[in-house]
Amino acid sequence: MMNQSPVETALSRALIRWSLTKAVPIAETATSWIFRVEQNGRNFAVLKILKTGKGDAEQRGGELMNWYGGEGAATVFDRHAGTLFMEWLDGIPLGDAVRQGRDEEASIALATLVGHLHRPRPDAPRDLLPLRDHFAPLFATNVRAWPYTARDLFARAAGVALTLFDRPSAQVPLHGDLHHDNIISSPRGWLAIDPRALLGDPVYEVANALNNPTGADELVKDPRRIAAMSELFSQRLGFPRKRILGWAAAHAALSACWALQHEQPITSQLAMLPLLLTAYDQA
Repeated sequence: MMNQSPVETALSRALIRWSLTKAVPIAETATSWIFRVEQNGRNFAVLKILKTGKGDAEQRGGELMNWYGGEGAATVFDRHAGTLFMEWLDGIPLGDAVRQGRDEEASIALATLVGHLHRPRPDAPRDLLPLRDHFAPLFATNVRAWPYTARDLFARAAGVALTLFDRPSAQVPLHGDLHHDNIISSPRGWLAIDPRALLGDPVYEVANALNNPTGADELVKDPRRIAAMSELFSQRLGFPRKRILGWAAAHAALSACWALQHEQPITSQLAMLPLLLTAYDQA
């Protein structure tokens, strides 16, 4: 044990604690290590080991996933000392369904999933990040950080975001990162993973979907798709269509601010912003 790394130590303890075997590393993110393991030599499961000092958002996400109770999201079987013991999802991401030409089916699945996630439950987690704090990078960004030709888009989107925050809404626990590739098929249906764990306007939950999935750029940029998707979400979830489009535009601008902070390109966000803002104006 003395020469083990922190992740090896945490993994050893988790395998013993939950009587698991055959740990196979699946992924490493900025905040966690993810392993597939076996239960009883038959069923697969997942161990998500949070990195020390990196896990505030992940801890919040674990609490939210636990609160969902497996309804619309992967089941958290147990948690201990920064490790989540979770259901293994072996299906395809919802993004694959879109990339295979099943976009309307995917939009219906996404709306159904939001309905499950937003179902009222007692004892919501207390440490969820307020949506306004989530948007702090947008409001803190200097307009000069944006390309000169896109500064009017930034200003418009920031103005839309402020308008949305100024109009009172319900405050509900939000997954907060519900794009197509964070939704995986399973024998229990489509299930969400990797929440940001926010608290705010329920309409924000679908904002990311209008900007996704990656790898389907021409479809995502089609104004007809933006119109059809926002209409479908409005009808199935009872969300005002203008508010859906406003949050989608605000989210695209927030996403661009994150990218600029990390010196990444914002080509896709700049392509979406005029389309979303136009749709918002016309709604």
